[in-house]
Amino acid sequence: MITGIHTLVYSDDPEATRAFFRDVVGWHFIETSPGWLIFASGPSEGGVHPRTWPGQTEPGVQRHELSLMCDDLDATMAELSARGATFAGDVDERPYGRCAMLDVPGLDPVLLYAPTYAPAWTSRS
Repeated sequence: MITGIHTLVYSDDPEATRAFFRDVVGWHFIETSPGWLIFASGPSEGGVHPRTWPGQTEPGVQRHELSLMCDDLDATMAELSARGATFAGDVDERPYGRCAMLDVPGLDPVLLYAPTYAPAWTSRS
């Protein structure tokens, strides 16, 4: 039985990305070998999106995306900002939640959002 998802991000600056997740985001971790951190990122859910959206003529090049979820976007942004985080752009109201783009060292900005729906892990029977 599959028990979880192991997410990978490929960073241009792995040490800075790991330090950000450890020190700014505050995720607990294990160190599997010196400098190699595996983070406990909390509950997860997965979705499948089309590569071609209505109005597009060519499929997008993106195959994977990392999104971070929170309960209260404003409070989470304030907490992360107090630890040195910055955000790209303004808060965006989308049909599925309130969203902001979190700057992560070594990565493209990562979507941070407070969903307007009950996350999938809350409805498991």
